[in-house]
Amino acid sequence: MFCELPDLLTADEVAQLKAIATSLSFVDGRVTNPDSKVKNNLQGLPGDPQHDRASQILLGGLKRSAVFIAYAFPKMVAPPALSLYRPGMNYGAHADAAFLPIGARPIRADLSCTVFLNDPADYDGGELSVRLGARAVDFKLSPGSAILYPSTTIHEVKPVTRGERLCGITFIESDIVDQAGRELLFTLNDVLATEGEKLSWEARTRLSHVATSLHRQWGDAG
Repeated sequence: MFCELPDLLTADEVAQLKAIATSLSFVDGRVTNPDSKVKNNLQGLPGDPQHDRASQILLGGLKRSAVFIAYAFPKMVAPPALSLYRPGMNYGAHADAAFLPIGARPIRADLSCTVFLNDPADYDGGELSVRLGARAVDFKLSPGSAILYPSTTIHEVKPVTRGERLCGITFIESDIVDQAGRELLFTLNDVLATEGEKLSWEARTRLSHVATSLHRQWGDAG
């Protein structure tokens, strides 16, 4: 259901992004969702050179993360953006849009990603709260760490009451549309990677055959 990516970004990259935020033009977050009644935050202004620089740093961290690649099976990644919450700001309960009008064709949002950039001790509130059945799971991670979660979940950013919450956000279209299949295949590949050397070559080959066959069956190469 969730995948945490500790230290997705280096300390230097976090520092760069925080410096960029001091000169980046921020606009009302509803620019990307004008009909929202619950979105109350700020987002980096698209087209600002600093926005593009921040996007490349965040994207670079995702591209070099083996866990991200293995878990998300990414086909397309929306250009990451910086999001800022000041005291009194929040993003009420919502589900992310199914398709994002980006580039030559819309990106289907299968997974959402939040990259935390401020130290949790520097602000109060601002937890990412994701509903899991009748309960909610809250995330407030260390600088440079990220959380991946299904875009289909209802989630919110709780009100910030002190300090500022700076984060990077993006959305991923996965090669494997079905969430359950994606997670099962991630688990199977993870077991093969960590335990494969303990298996006989025949057993390892058979498990690898199952993994590749399921990927072929479930994957969307279009």
